[in-house]
Amino acid sequence: MNIKHFITLLDIEKNDLKNLVNRAIELKNMVKKNIVYTPLQNKTLALVFDKSSTRTRVSFEVGMTHFGGNTLFLSPRDTQLGRGEPIEDTARVISSMVDCIVIRTHKHEDLLKFSSVSKVPVINGLTELVHPCQLLADMMTYQELKGEIKGKKVAWVGDANNMCNSYINASKQFEFDLSIATPKNFTPSLFENTDDNISLTNDPEIAVKNADLVVTDVWASMGDEDKEEERKKIFKTLQVNKDLMSLANTDAIFMHCLPAHRGEEVTEEVLNSSASVIWQEAENRLHAQKALLEYLLV
Repeated sequence: MNIKHFITLLDIEKNDLKNLVNRAIELKNMVKKNIVYTPLQNKTLALVFDKSSTRTRVSFEVGMTHFGGNTLFLSPRDTQLGRGEPIEDTARVISSMVDCIVIRTHKHEDLLKFSSVSKVPVINGLTELVHPCQLLADMMTYQELKGEIKGKKVAWVGDANNMCNSYINASKQFEFDLSIATPKNFTPSLFENTDDNISLTNDPEIAVKNADLVVTDVWASMGDEDKEEERKKIFKTLQVNKDLMSLANTDAIFMHCLPAHRGEEVTEEVLNSSASVIWQEAENRLHAQKALLEYLLV
């Protein structure tokens, strides 16, 4: 039997991804109606995290509880990984005892090593390259509010980080136009000039003009905290503020994966505006994750 992993958005076929988003909305409605659905009874999900987490950890743990399953959280202090055990050895052992594993790690390469020998599905809970679980929630949120995102314009403003890379993958799978604004010398590692639906600029006004969705993230991701002050100077012209949002379509919405540094990459005014859907986006991590677990395990 072929094991299905979720390492990037490209691991799931386009139609399956769209169905997964629709299913996430159905599962959310079931929760609101207090409908009990427990397809993962006697199943255990292992969370192997060597980076801090709020939304990813909580959403997977609560999701497994909703589904009648169990969750095991493992930090580097809790496993032999913290003492230098080869990743492949740890993967063989853990995957022989649980039904699915979420990895949140600094190196994408480590995730690939782990999944290459795992006996059960492995989910990317975030690496320095991509954060695909967040994009499931973002696509779900857009669908709930605005309908299909295909053919719409999305503006990414800020760092060329894992979230930016994830939007590049999402633009291919969900077929929207993506305009990326980053500082000079900050090119997303997954950007290719051959992508007709993706454009790259250093001017946030060009990126945001006539956008249906505007997205940003912190200027210094986890692991880059020592560069924070330097980056504030480099990125200061890429702040998402009221003036920048005014260039987007009048019904455009704003997203941020959180946590946000208010007054840096985005103003308090935008975060609290009617265009901001950050809290719905955050809650939808739970429902999108549940749809993913169902897809991989049921």
